[in-house]
Amino acid sequence: MSVVHPFPQHASTHTLRVIEESERDVYWINMHANLVLQPGRACFSTRLVDEIVAYQQQLGQRLQRQGSLTPHVVLASDSDVFNLGGDLELFCRLIREQDRSSLLDYARRCVRGVHAFHAGLGVNAHSIALVQGNALGGGFEAALSCHTIVAEEGVMMGLPEVLFDLFPGMGAYSFMCQRIAPRLAEKLMLEGNLYSARQLHEMGLVDIVVPRGEGVAAVEQVIRESKRIPHARAAMQQVRELATSVPLEEMMRITEIWVDTALQLGEKSLRTMDRLVRAQSRRAEPIPA
Repeated sequence: MSVVHPFPQHASTHTLRVIEESERDVYWINMHANLVLQPGRACFSTRLVDEIVAYQQQLGQRLQRQGSLTPHVVLASDSDVFNLGGDLELFCRLIREQDRSSLLDYARRCVRGVHAFHAGLGVNAHSIALVQGNALGGGFEAALSCHTIVAEEGVMMGLPEVLFDLFPGMGAYSFMCQRIAPRLAEKLMLEGNLYSARQLHEMGLVDIVVPRGEGVAAVEQVIRESKRIPHARAAMQQVRELATSVPLEEMMRITEIWVDTALQLGEKSLRTMDRLVRAQSRRAEPIPA
């Protein structure tokens, strides 16, 4: 039986809509559930990050007790975008205040979240990103942290941080280097362009591209194929972790470089961030009747 769990229980202000299909060992984590009724910016707010990490920890502990062989965890979105990335409004405020401690704390929380998807929640889970809307910056990093990326046609993804003289510091380079050559990963980060799902598939960064509206069916197909060979899939997950896992310590060190770089940004870069925040906020405003 499928059970819908808003997590944690915070009345109508929760950011996640979780669907647990425990009999199939399939768990759907839908971001931005709160934006359906109350429009806002579909970014990694502190609350969203904290709720994702909390659910990952809770689910990982339960799966460990259950001894699940090949659980599947799907990261998706209830918004028309997957995720627009880090909370630029928060970044601007902390950079202007030169609050390194708070900025580093936020970045480390984000790193723990994406690394948990990369590490299969510590229980050999197969993480799948279902990208049905644009994924920018940290949103793209979150998708890249998953073992399989399913994207719908028309979706745009990229790492635009260079627009304000910064780089994506929550795992982009480490995760991309598992899929493409390091030189190409660096080029994509420094050019800051957006690419279609189809282009990224040709590069090797996206696994599956399907027509609009067929993403859920494609994820279900991935899960069915995996369940036909559960022991082989579980073994390959372990082999991949041994051969290509990205250490959490590496990601934490990179994010310190990101924080120290961010704190050096001048007012010109911060004004660019401000403009992006305003654009995101206008996009989130309800359309007048």
